[in-house]
Amino acid sequence: MMRTGFPKDFLWGGAIAASQADGAYDQGGKGLDTQDLRYFDAAWTKEERAMFRNRRMNDAKFQKALTDQDTVHYPFRWGIDFYHTYKEDIRLFHELGIKILRTSINWARIYPNGDDAKPNQEGIRFYQDLFGECKKYGIKVFATILHYNIPVNLVLKYGGWKNRKTIDFYVRYAATLFETLGDLVDYWLPFNEFNAGRFNPYNGVCLVQDQETDYANAIFQCLHHQFVANALTVKVGHEMLPGSMIGGMIARFTTYPATCHPDDVMQMILDDQYSNWFYLDVMARGAYPAYMERYFGKERIHIQKEPGDDEILKENTIDFTAFSYYFSQVSTTSQGWEKTSGNLIMANKNPYLESSEWGWQKDPKGLRITLNQIYDRYQLPVFIAENGLGAKDGLEADGSVHDPYRIDYLKAHIEQMKEAVIDGVDLIGYTMWGFIDIVSCGPMEMSKRYGVIYVDQDDEGNGTNKRYKKDSFFWYKKCIESNGEDLS
Repeated sequence: MMRTGFPKDFLWGGAIAASQADGAYDQGGKGLDTQDLRYFDAAWTKEERAMFRNRRMNDAKFQKALTDQDTVHYPFRWGIDFYHTYKEDIRLFHELGIKILRTSINWARIYPNGDDAKPNQEGIRFYQDLFGECKKYGIKVFATILHYNIPVNLVLKYGGWKNRKTIDFYVRYAATLFETLGDLVDYWLPFNEFNAGRFNPYNGVCLVQDQETDYANAIFQCLHHQFVANALTVKVGHEMLPGSMIGGMIARFTTYPATCHPDDVMQMILDDQYSNWFYLDVMARGAYPAYMERYFGKERIHIQKEPGDDEILKENTIDFTAFSYYFSQVSTTSQGWEKTSGNLIMANKNPYLESSEWGWQKDPKGLRITLNQIYDRYQLPVFIAENGLGAKDGLEADGSVHDPYRIDYLKAHIEQMKEAVIDGVDLIGYTMWGFIDIVSCGPMEMSKRYGVIYVDQDDEGNGTNKRYKKDSFFWYKKCIESNGEDLS
């Protein structure tokens, strides 16, 4: 029988990250984390923000931020104060009708220094209360164990993910979450956007570029340690929580050949392998793919493995795949191809697509293509962990926010999701990114808004922090109520 639409138990939801939403960076026993060190400078030009030049954390910025008493604005230290407003926010989420909330747990709130002898009980209680509040309203929980940020102490004392000891600290942290939050979490994700370790190493693996003598090798050594940590987390999670669902996620850079010239087609295959498939191949298939041998040889990358690593990867594969999807790009051997912004990267521009005001190309059909590709490749359930449109919204005097551009974006993408389900893809859920406005990860702006809920705060943290329902709130509520059938 041909499917005609989304399954009855489809999980419509929304996603945020602790570092971008929670705030309270120095409360509740929390330690300093690596995202707390990134700052916003109002003097940056629009072009600099659009190009995400500030995403590079150099040593001077890193050292300054360690002791800076907020002489500049550190947006992730304050977020949208979700730490204090979560009960009111979850009531709004319930009114919206979401079935699942994806959020992350802040490692430095559980183990302030990463290597502490015992976990911070106040931090554990916060997440028990947060997730318990979700359960009170019948909202499932999709918990990301690490969404970029690690305790700063692990970087200063051990070198972060360069040091194999960080694997043990991470797995102990994950086991603590399984023990204390296991009855409240429905889906687990050990690492957000695993491939960020390569396309944005400070976020992904907490590397500061000018501290490294061999930056490229350091990136892949860190990634190997994360692969082992991911597999061990799957192992421990399945042992402690039988039947638990533990997934693997990438930032999906859907890629087309710029032309039908064989060189461009081959370049597309290589770009897909190195930027996307490598990471899911290891997590879902349990081994380093053969095509990476050639890449490592060409780039002179040497990964130090310990005996038993390959067996750990092989025996502890993920239960579902997940990805973020915002745009697509093209691959070409041409050196003069026009570039445009993407998710923390610069990409080759597709002349057939429109772009957002931040330069990200809008490609709804690319989402259907991606869903088919990922499901065909792994035959595992698929979760769209992030998708949405960053745009400037205007708050009217009566408290309304008119965002038809966001409704158009979501409608077009959800239509393609439905087509993918009819194609046969086992799509289990969709968590719209930043469904309540949060600090944007790339440019660290509040003015780049993704949500269907408006938060009254500007780029420098000023405002009432009051929440308002946008027009897209009522549209998404109707979409959820109709299980994706009413998109008018």
